[in-house]
Formats: sequence, C-alpha cells, structure tokens
Amino acid sequence: MKSRVQWLGLKTVPGVGNRLFLNLIQHFGGPQRVFSASKRELLQVEGVNDRLASVIEGYKIPKRVEEDLSLAQKNGVGIITFSDPDYPALLRHIHDPPPVLYVRGRLRPDSLNIAIVGSRNATSYGRTVTERLSDGLARRGFTVVSGMARGIDAAAHLGALAARGRTIAVMGCGLGTVYPAENKRLFYEIA
Repeated sequence: MKSRVQWLGLKTVPGVGNRLFLNLIQHFGGPQRVFSASKRELLQVEGVNDRLASVIEGYKIPKRVEEDLSLAQKNGVGIITFSDPDYPALLRHIHDPPPVLYVRGRLRPDSLNIAIVGSRNATSYGRTVTERLSDGLARRGFTVVSGMARGIDAAAHLGALAARGRTIAVMGCGLGTVYPAENKRLFYEIA
C-alpha cells in the first residue's frame, strides 16, 4: 500500500504532469526514490527546474491520498501504475500515457478496440445510430471505449451492453464521483 500512496502522492505534486511524472520514474526507478532525491539530483531530470526541485524535495503527501486509496478499495477499484505488468501495452506507447489508472472490473488485453465519442447534446437520431453501431461492433468482438458522458458516449456504452459485449468507460472525474449523475446505473452496468 505504501508504494501506491507514493505513486498517487507524486500525482499531487503541483507542476508534475504525466510526462514529467514518467521522466522522474524513468530517471529514479520509482516514486520512493523521487521523494528521497536531493534537489541536485532532481535537477538532472528533463523538465525539472529549480523551483519544482525545491517543491518535490520538501513535499509531504497529502492525507487525502490515503483516503482516496481507502475509497478505491471500498468501491472495488484497482490501481494500476505504469510500472505494473498489467498496464495496457497499447496505452503504454501513446505520447503522454497516464502514470496511474483506476480500474473497476477486470482489465484484460484488447486487440480490437474502437473509441466512440460525440456530442453530449445528441439528437434522438444520433443516439439511435450510435447504439446500433456500437451493438454491431460489440457483436463482432470489438471493445467499445467511450467517456460515459451523456449523449453519444452513453449510447455507445448502451449499445455494447445490449449486445452483451465489452465496453470501457474512460472517466475524467474523481474516484467518488459518477458524472453525470444520470448515468449512475450505466456506471454500475459497465463494471
């Protein structure tokens, strides 16, 4: 658990985005070594300036990180870090991969993925076409990936679920938040 606290803690350092996070991990081997590094050592990492090195050197991981971990465990949410063998191989190779993933349900390799996203204010026709398209793709073995927003995203998930297919919701909100609230039932159907 301590390792997870440090991974999540590094995400809370002001000024450390995904790319810099991974630069730090690649340079030091893990967040434990990042937090124990001296300012001089931190300055050797691409993207770290004098001010940021001082922030990292004296940084105290907020209590809310442990609270987030407890909340994740309580809600059946797994945490996968960039260094874990379960981290999705294709995601690992994008330009700016997220260093930490929160996962409900089983994460497994997918070779046939398709992302379907669109308007939150979709027309009835748009939602219907999206559900049909998603249903057809899921029946042919595709995993449908969307963002669980209202409109087209929700229709994409619903179509895949109607076909008893696999769908993944990539969510941009916190652990304790289902957004939009109207998709709460959908959230639990997906996982």
